[in-house]
Amino acid sequence: MRILLTGGTGYIGSHTAITLSSAGHEVVLLDNLCNSQIDVVARIEKILGKKIVFYQADVRDTDALIAILQTEKIDAVIHLAGLKAVGESWQKPIDYYACNVGGSISLASAMKVAGVRILVFSSSATVYGDPKYLPYDEEHPTSPTNPYGRNKLQVEQLLHDLANSSDEWCITCLRYFNPVGAHESGLIGENPNGIPNNLMPVVAQVATGRLPLLNIYGNDYETIDGTGMRDYIHVMDLAEGHLTAIEWIAKNNGCHYFNLGSGTSHSVLELVSEFEKASGKTIPRKVISRREGDLPNYYAQADKALRLLHWKTSRNLSDMCESTWRWEQQRLA
Repeated sequence: MRILLTGGTGYIGSHTAITLSSAGHEVVLLDNLCNSQIDVVARIEKILGKKIVFYQADVRDTDALIAILQTEKIDAVIHLAGLKAVGESWQKPIDYYACNVGGSISLASAMKVAGVRILVFSSSATVYGDPKYLPYDEEHPTSPTNPYGRNKLQVEQLLHDLANSSDEWCITCLRYFNPVGAHESGLIGENPNGIPNNLMPVVAQVATGRLPLLNIYGNDYETIDGTGMRDYIHVMDLAEGHLTAIEWIAKNNGCHYFNLGSGTSHSVLELVSEFEKASGKTIPRKVISRREGDLPNYYAQADKALRLLHWKTSRNLSDMCESTWRWEQQRLA
């Protein structure tokens, strides 16, 4: 298939592009570069050993999307573009709704005009909200507790309604847990603009001296060591999930939902300890007060993805930390 990736130079998009291309698909990347860098295209090309088509455009530009979909003869879309920081979504709700919900409406409109009906949407475990039970499965009630999560759920609802409007639509929503790690080459990895919001890139920047210390938000949770626990998934496992999802959904109409997670959780201190082993560095840290809305623990049940997509994770926390450190060393070389 010829597949358009919105947010294609971002963290997940770049790794997914490599996985799709390596599996024989043709990829076209689109990104407005608001949270990624143009040199990612060259890095992807170096890994693959071939040129990649890239468009600098915003998903809210419907006319541009229609032109790209038609010109490039796109068969399917993986929609990864969007703002993604939970904390920032409280401060900039208009920006988040405009980009995440408005951008998705724009993309769906363009796909309808261009006659493209196969779509994989980058959703999030944040749609579940406070756990009624663990692990989260796809039948868990959805009740997001922040604007970012509500963005994701609103897009899911839009896509559900779109699929119900015509049996031509083939849509799947992938509910990510916590992507970390980097490509084994060390040429691409997570590189957010500004101060990162997620744990792993903060730990990595402390290890390289770009940040002075790691703030740990609370150590009095009812967990194995008092710190919050999360289901971390290697970004390459996640990229492989997109490959299996796009190939499956191309043959199945309707709107479908899949958790992509490891099914286990690790605490902040476990991740820090594993990163210290991988890097040989000590991570200075300080415990501060809890953040509003943080959950003690959550993790996925990914049985549905195994049953239908034949997908499961194959990389562990050590792999995640080692690949992240390789990426950080390469960047500083």
